[in-house]
Amino acid sequence: MKLSYSGTSPYVRKVLVSAHELRLADRLELVETFVWDPETDHGNVNPLGKVPALTLDDGTVLYDSPVICEYLDAMVPAVVLFPVPGEPRWKALYFQALADGIADAGVLRLLESRRAENEKSAQWIERQSTVIKRGLDKLESEVDILSGGPLTIGQISVACALGWAIFRNPEEEIWGGRPKLKAWFEEFSERPSMVKTAPKE
Repeated sequence: MKLSYSGTSPYVRKVLVSAHELRLADRLELVETFVWDPETDHGNVNPLGKVPALTLDDGTVLYDSPVICEYLDAMVPAVVLFPVPGEPRWKALYFQALADGIADAGVLRLLESRRAENEKSAQWIERQSTVIKRGLDKLESEVDILSGGPLTIGQISVACALGWAIFRNPEEEIWGGRPKLKAWFEEFSERPSMVKTAPKE
């Protein structure tokens, strides 16, 4: 299997952390992909022009991270990162959606900040910043729910979104008023899967 990836994407990291936790990382051939390069042919792999994209051995391509992670999970004959239907599954998917939403807002804010000064929208940047803050506050209030039970895609998604936020905006204090979330993230970040997949330019 070939994984089109970027070393800075929180969505790619979610896939890689999942693969390591599932002991499938050695099954992935990593293909570094620069989606903003005008010369890239990645659109022939993923028509959405995004990473991650997973090309299976039969040529089928899967995207995006929730689908890829669930596919990898299904390769392991046990209930692992995606619980069977029921309350544990909805809890895991809920935290995955919340984390991906925080990451989405962060990416949108980053892209807007890179526009020319006369093209930037301060209102748009503030809107995304507000989404991020609300999401982080929600996580702080639900850390006990997040941390309970076995490892799931929800926990992995949250950790990768937080790691990306710190990586991209080291000067932004995201832990103010969120001590429980900070403690949870620092402990989770010690997992070997997180250490091996730390974002890098």
